Amino acid sequence: MDDTEHKPAKQPANPETGAGRHGRADSAGVALIAAKVRTLPDSPGVYRMYDTDGELLYVGKARSLKKRVASYTKLAGQTNRIARMIAATVQMEFITTATETDALLLEANLIKRLKPRYNVLMRDDKSFPHILLTGDHEFPQVLKHRGARTRHGDYYGPFASAGAVNATLNALQKAFLLRSCTDSVFESRTRPCLLFQIKRCSAPCTGAISAEAYAELVAEARDFLKGRSRKTQQQLVRLMDEAAANLDYEGATVFRDRIRALTQIQQHQGINPETVTEADIFSAWAEGGQTCIQVFFIRAGQNWGNRAYFPRHDRELPTEDVLDAFLAQFYEDRHPPRLVLLSHDVPGKALLAEALSIRAGRKVAVGVPRRGEKRELVDHALTNAREALGRRLAESSTQRKLLEGVAEVFGLEQAPERIEVYDNSHIQGTKAVGGMIVAGPEGFMKSQYRKFNIKGADMAAGDDYAMMREVLTRRFTRLMKENAGDGFEDDGPEETRPEAAWPDLILIDGGAGQLKVALEVLHELGIDRVTAVGVAKGPERDAGRERFFMADRRDFMLEPRNPVLYYLQRLRDEAHRFAIGSHRARRSKAIIVNPLDEVPGVGPGRKRALLKHFGSARAVARAGLADLESVEGISTVVARAVYDHFHGNPDGTA
Repeated sequence: MDDTEHKPAKQPANPETGAGRHGRADSAGVALIAAKVRTLPDSPGVYRMYDTDGELLYVGKARSLKKRVASYTKLAGQTNRIARMIAATVQMEFITTATETDALLLEANLIKRLKPRYNVLMRDDKSFPHILLTGDHEFPQVLKHRGARTRHGDYYGPFASAGAVNATLNALQKAFLLRSCTDSVFESRTRPCLLFQIKRCSAPCTGAISAEAYAELVAEARDFLKGRSRKTQQQLVRLMDEAAANLDYEGATVFRDRIRALTQIQQHQGINPETVTEADIFSAWAEGGQTCIQVFFIRAGQNWGNRAYFPRHDRELPTEDVLDAFLAQFYEDRHPPRLVLLSHDVPGKALLAEALSIRAGRKVAVGVPRRGEKRELVDHALTNAREALGRRLAESSTQRKLLEGVAEVFGLEQAPERIEVYDNSHIQGTKAVGGMIVAGPEGFMKSQYRKFNIKGADMAAGDDYAMMREVLTRRFTRLMKENAGDGFEDDGPEETRPEAAWPDLILIDGGAGQLKVALEVLHELGIDRVTAVGVAKGPERDAGRERFFMADRRDFMLEPRNPVLYYLQRLRDEAHRFAIGSHRARRSKAIIVNPLDEVPGVGPGRKRALLKHFGSARAVARAGLADLESVEGISTVVARAVYDHFHGNPDGTA
């Protein structure tokens, strides 16, 4: 099975090829697909569909490639979405697999990696945090873990958020007194730390507890995290009663506090089912052409949090199909529980159960409960999905009104779909960084943010105009290359067509001078359909008194209480925050860089020799040529290279 991705060669554009606008385009797509069907096998596999630009349109799986692809040779009965996809298809690629389950797993992998235009796409694929009880040390450590499971130990999760993990870890420290310090800190301790003083650690680092007693704490914590909390709590109650009977009131107080911590964990989990120990719960709610999928995680009989997803999909797609496509991508790189509960009876339920069972190495059940506590859990998640989507739609409506206000203020023909805001940050010209943030109908698009390390060697220190010129030139030159000069064609779904990367409006942090630079760059590159606006801070940097500069009108201000003004301030402040953060990160990185690392011909051995002889890189920079030549292991050529690097060379080389 070969899943190597390769795009077909770009073919000449056909003026009649469109998303179902012309009969000849439709028939051309059907004819191409029909020709492919004749040579396809009647076996499982994955197929990919491409357009004239070599862009991937769709990835699909099939029990029989021949039968599945043949369904695309008839336009009658197809949805508008499928009809557009067929019309745009000029090439197809196929991968056969041993089983349909393999096809499902491969399809999910390709969709997440390649993000085809017409597939349902997860917008958020961040890994979930877990709790790790390490197993590679005599005194195990309990900590938060995210990512690959490379360290030996027991993993518990997933938790919906880092906050949920931190709260649980905090309570676990109180209940079981397990250490959270690293192994290096553990080995170097000579007396207990503050956590021991506030009764959140048993201080095994200094021998305050024996290895046997600590192992008992670890066993109790493991039982609790596996769902056997009642057993643990009963044991603590017994120990507390025994300590009180023996007049060991201090010991009884410790056990009492641990019991309270356990109770706190259980109370703060929200819904804690009695009949479900381990499950993921998925409920989908669709409204207004959007879908929210709410996921709840039940582990150890406790609710370990939930997360809402808003996958990208065609507005015509049924809810059960959206959920079906979402599930395969969700578990593409995640460990499944023993039970998966769904709000809808998805078409691929049986196939998903088989695939998850193979991945987990044990049986995984996938079902749609009809009654009882499991149905109550699904309904609870469904209520959360409905409310989350309602909030999102309300926020989108407000955002749309703000964007319409922006269009009115700046004279745009329609509400901008993409706004780019630029700002620079530096200290007297050093480690200068340009920042670009992006906003649209769904708010800040943080995955689209970009930073630019200023490279201009010939610009004067602190020349903000030159910095802005470099940033904008690099940004739009690359944008033009990526779009091959046709970034303004209006073809295909708006959210996925190539020109989606082009801004409708760019905001420049600065006044008339910065705006002039921006307009010059756009003119030099032949870009005349992007509106540029300069945003100058008010007197004494007073928020609310910003002045706006545009090419074809006099500078102006907005009413202090105008909601659009507040929105533009948020955009500018976000750009400033991002630029400052990028600058600080670059400056911090530069602090630990040794100047000798940049000298050509000086490797680790020669650097070590120079530092050993002179004591510091600063002393090396001040040394004369004869002094450098006297260092053991430094030849005349290398000494000259070091000297020229720090002092310059009359010939102009360094």
